[in-house]
Amino acid sequence: MFLDTLAIDRALTSGSRQQVGRYRLDLGTGSWWWSDETYLMHGFEPGEVVPTTELVLAHKHPDDRGRVARVLARACATGEPFSSMHRIMDARGRARSLVVVGQGRRGPGGTEVAELVGYVVDVTDVVVQHAQLRARDDIRAAAASRGPIEQAKGIVALVRGVCPDTAFELLKRVSNERNVRLRDLAEDVVGTASAGGPDPMARVRGLLT
Repeated sequence: MFLDTLAIDRALTSGSRQQVGRYRLDLGTGSWWWSDETYLMHGFEPGEVVPTTELVLAHKHPDDRGRVARVLARACATGEPFSSMHRIMDARGRARSLVVVGQGRRGPGGTEVAELVGYVVDVTDVVVQHAQLRARDDIRAAAASRGPIEQAKGIVALVRGVCPDTAFELLKRVSNERNVRLRDLAEDVVGTASAGGPDPMARVRGLLT
């Protein structure tokens, strides 16, 4: 799953209240510090485990783990500000969506990156709500496109004296042969059948030949 910076912006500015945690990674020792909120996001009680890079990556969703590892490696090498939106599986087996932002801090002399610091934002509820809205819109769009197709199936079944399944196969074949969308063909069939005038069924048969 790839989520770009626009998706991160939408998640952070959605108006919903999200849990925010903090973290720090000491690059010299490899040790992590988590705030209480960050522990809870990962399904642990504060202080229950010692966070390590291996633990951090182990909790990433398998589809996101490689990308997060690359983001982390680049941040450690350059210290440049970064952001990542990805999924984790917490210690209780629950899937969560997190936004991680941070940047490097350089040690004395300012030559090498000494630590990474930043914030973790739990945007699970926002992502779920967005997915539900998209699913609802997709269902509505499918229903809207299916309306004339279902009507056309009934008309073709009547005109040709076949079952609805056979009528649908005929519509698909004509759609492919003429290189027109199935929905457009179905609307033509419905419009022709309901236009009135002499023998509309004959005109429908003409559309299908």
